[in-house]
Amino acid sequence: MADQIPLCPVRSAAAANRKRAAYYSAAGPGPGAERLGRYHLEDECAHLDEMPLMMSEEGFENDESDYHTLPRARALRRRRGLRWLLCGGWKSLCASCCDRLMTVCRRKRELRARTVWLGHPEKCEEKHPRNSIKNQKYNVFTFIPGVLYEQFKFFLNLYFLVVSCSQFVPALKIGYLYTYWAPLGFVLAVTITREAIDEFRRFQRDKEVNSQLYSKLTVRGKVQVQSSDIQVGDLIVVEKNQRIPSDMVFLRTSEKAGSCFIRTDQLDGETDWKLKVAVSCTQRLPALGDLFSISAHVHAQKPQRDIHSFEGTFTREDSDPPVHESLSIENTLWASTVVASGTVIGVVIYTGKETRSVMNTSNPKNKVGLLDLELNQLTKALFLALVALSVVMVTLQGFVGPWYRNLFRFLLLFSYIIPISLRVNLDMGKAAYGWMMMRDENIPGTVVRTSTIPEELGRLVYLLTDKTGTLTQNEMAFKRLHLGTVSYGSDTMDEIQSHVRSSCAQVHAQASGDTGSSAPPRKAQSSGPKARKSVSSRVHEAVKALALCHNVTPVYESRAGTTGETEYAEVDQDFSDENRTYQASSPDEVALVQWTESVGLTLVSRDLTSMQLRTPGGQILAFCVLQMFPFTSEGKRMGIIVRDEATGEITFYMKGADAVMSTIVQYNDWLEEECGNMAREGLRTLVVAKRALTEEQYQDFESRYMQAKLSVHDRALKVAAVVESLEREMQLLCLTGVEDRLQADVRPTLEMLRNAGIKVASRGEAHLELNAFRRKHDCALVISGDSLEVCLRYYEHELVELACQCPAVVCCRCSPTQKAHIVKLLQRHTRRRTCAIGDGGNDVSMIQAADCGIGIEGKEGKAASLAADFSITQFKHIGRLLVVHGRSSYKRSAALGQFVMHRGLVISTMQAVFSSVCYFASVPLYQGFLMVGYATIYTMFPVFSLVLDQDVKPDMAMLYPELYKDLTKGRSLSFKTFLIWVLISIYQGGVLMYGALALFESEFVHVVAISFTALVLTELLMVALTVRTWHWLMAVAELLSLGCYVASLAFLNEYFDLAFITTVTFVWKVSAITVVSCLPLYVLKYLKRKLSPPSYSKLTS
Repeated sequence: MADQIPLCPVRSAAAANRKRAAYYSAAGPGPGAERLGRYHLEDECAHLDEMPLMMSEEGFENDESDYHTLPRARALRRRRGLRWLLCGGWKSLCASCCDRLMTVCRRKRELRARTVWLGHPEKCEEKHPRNSIKNQKYNVFTFIPGVLYEQFKFFLNLYFLVVSCSQFVPALKIGYLYTYWAPLGFVLAVTITREAIDEFRRFQRDKEVNSQLYSKLTVRGKVQVQSSDIQVGDLIVVEKNQRIPSDMVFLRTSEKAGSCFIRTDQLDGETDWKLKVAVSCTQRLPALGDLFSISAHVHAQKPQRDIHSFEGTFTREDSDPPVHESLSIENTLWASTVVASGTVIGVVIYTGKETRSVMNTSNPKNKVGLLDLELNQLTKALFLALVALSVVMVTLQGFVGPWYRNLFRFLLLFSYIIPISLRVNLDMGKAAYGWMMMRDENIPGTVVRTSTIPEELGRLVYLLTDKTGTLTQNEMAFKRLHLGTVSYGSDTMDEIQSHVRSSCAQVHAQASGDTGSSAPPRKAQSSGPKARKSVSSRVHEAVKALALCHNVTPVYESRAGTTGETEYAEVDQDFSDENRTYQASSPDEVALVQWTESVGLTLVSRDLTSMQLRTPGGQILAFCVLQMFPFTSEGKRMGIIVRDEATGEITFYMKGADAVMSTIVQYNDWLEEECGNMAREGLRTLVVAKRALTEEQYQDFESRYMQAKLSVHDRALKVAAVVESLEREMQLLCLTGVEDRLQADVRPTLEMLRNAGIKVASRGEAHLELNAFRRKHDCALVISGDSLEVCLRYYEHELVELACQCPAVVCCRCSPTQKAHIVKLLQRHTRRRTCAIGDGGNDVSMIQAADCGIGIEGKEGKAASLAADFSITQFKHIGRLLVVHGRSSYKRSAALGQFVMHRGLVISTMQAVFSSVCYFASVPLYQGFLMVGYATIYTMFPVFSLVLDQDVKPDMAMLYPELYKDLTKGRSLSFKTFLIWVLISIYQGGVLMYGALALFESEFVHVVAISFTALVLTELLMVALTVRTWHWLMAVAELLSLGCYVASLAFLNEYFDLAFITTVTFVWKVSAITVVSCLPLYVLKYLKRKLSPPSYSKLTS
């Protein structure tokens, strides 16, 4: 049967060898020849290469006689009958149907490469998603269930839902329904209202974006369409300063150069403009309508997340021969970017959720603070105590009658052990902390975007920060030029200027002489041993290389009064030096070009194919741009091939990181040492080199390069291999040092964080030596991105162990994925709280992965700021944000949470004492409004005023950041402090209840009046006992609550005997019980402060 299987080989071995031979022989002698020899050797030894072991995709899709499935199918057909169905086969049938249904429901549509015809959406082979943006979390049907699920997944809320629902059972009803449902309904109403408002705002923002109008090109002309109606294959016109609605291939532009600038700050967070190039075949068309007169299509790769790469091919089929043009990232216009110059026309290739911007938008996790998790654990402990107390009461009762019903009634009776007001008070406290942060004049511009985790700022142990733009100003200044034998600094730039002036004058004189004698242009010579050059010529070559090897474009603004909407508006532009600005994808590039201008070599114009420099003497040097190799994070270098139009020389310039360039340039003995010296000065280094090419060498390279760019499979690898054939034995020209100035007060802020016990990890080249560093506890760890990748893959545990021992860690050239991986690694291995801070779009993944994310709104855009939990304007503000606001937020919430629990434990203790005295009857002590009033107007304001408490003044906290270190141990809220509050509650509850029972004389209503009044006074006095620094609002809250209680006594005829509470007997009994319940605690607090004072009290005194 195997002989009948049609094998569909991917390609024959002979054809594969021919392709390999042609490809590697084109590279000349070198490793390619060795590879070819290896291939021939393998083919002679392996006789089975003629029959590939893997079938093609078409073979799998079209061949129905697979030898794996045929025998099984025949056996099943023989076996499946009525007997099989009745003897248990129905179970297998149901299971297989359910599995199939689940697979269909969970299956995502497979993303595939596509062919898009220009202006013909109807030719699309498959259906693509709508081009609509949807940031809403719910829809009309899932809103209520979703919000309720988010609330009741917490134990506290779920517990009170069960308790409230039990009151609908007559046998379990205790008191009035509103005493249970009113607090729960209030919490749910506030939550649902808040979520509804946020959801409606998201809906409005989505509707505004989806309803934006764009011009769509059709055979009949331009028509207006909404953004959500755009389809794959449409030709869309985007004007200047207009958002690009979907991912497109750039076809035409109104700019004469055939290129335009776009702003990508909403995509990658970078504010530098990016240069995009139109497809040359469509840009050369005479008129816009000719796009419909040609038969052309774009083959695009399947949708993916990488915004920095794209592989595609543009094909025009109606020409002879067909035109094929390679497409790369510079030919794309991604959605959510903004056109910065001219008008562009593009063909849509991806829409909706398949666009790069949507695929890179991860749903941020709902961050829950450590304090909330700790309180949730304490709530579960209280529930266990509640169950134990109820079981004890039923046991002492003797399990008489329907004991299980009595057990449930006791559970309801003591339910105030777990206070529902805990969540309300904490949420209101969090809102108050956020308001205080945003109102702090010492950290202006601070925005709290996640109001649920302000206490996390007080529990941080690890801080991960970006360097460029976060610790630095992202403003580059040229500081150092090193030529190997001579070095120039800031104070010797005038010498460079004089060298450039004299060298340019000499070159101009030689050129004039050559022109006069009608000498032919000099031919380029390969770089090899040459005569020793003068310092002036070497400086000139270095400066010229820096002025040519970049992606900077000079931009001239239009004159006032012109609109700039004309297709070619050079006549309306001012080309003076004062009106010129430089645009590039990196501030380093701009700094280098600005420096070459300052020393005399000025970039005056640039387009896709040409570049012009102006010398100090005013002469214009024209160069033809033959090839451009942009910078990539993998290659860490960029290059350019130019032809001098005056001499015909072809030169390949390249600059990049020293780690990469050191293996490319010719042997030297100074590069590594000088790179280290500059790095120790805090300078960003770049190595600059060149190689002269003959016309034959360049033509050979160009043919191989264009062939590699048109490859469909492994295009990037093939292109890199061809470019690397040029990167050999290049002449080292110079080493440059650029300074990125630190932001204000970065050093004292880092010192403060170190004293506060926070370990700092920063992005910033050094290799990792685990064993050598393991014994050095006073050293900072510096690791490169490549080494970090190896350690994350193979030495994860050792890396974390080492990093935790070091006071600081610097990770150089990390990818966004590596940043987020480091954050998760620290969280998983240390169980400590992490904070990430950054300012660019590449920091968003790290910020969202951390327990607390802080964004800086800087020159790289707002992406990090908008994605963060907290947003600040300068790095130095993080010191006050953590040491003052974070510390106080945690200590206040810890005190507030424990006090609210104490308030519930006291009244539950009184209920337990009362039930035990009354022969273990499940009868409530307080009913109706007394219970509601106790949790709200009688005690809520004083308890909530604890959010204003502070143990030390903010200036003292900034002066002694060591106070922050104690918070990381979690001693403000722990099982120890919780047990102390439990003992206090049991003592006070027992004193209040037994005292009232001992002092009452005739009627039970007097017990209620005495005990409840003493309970309210005790709570007010306990707040005063807890406060460490009084605020005038605290006193107002105390007096207001006391006044509300006294005033309400006149309306509580149902619960109190008004004649009794106005007597002196009532007053002295309440006073005596209150003093006994509170005075011992005051004495103990005084003795503890004298014998074992806390650390902050030493500072306040």
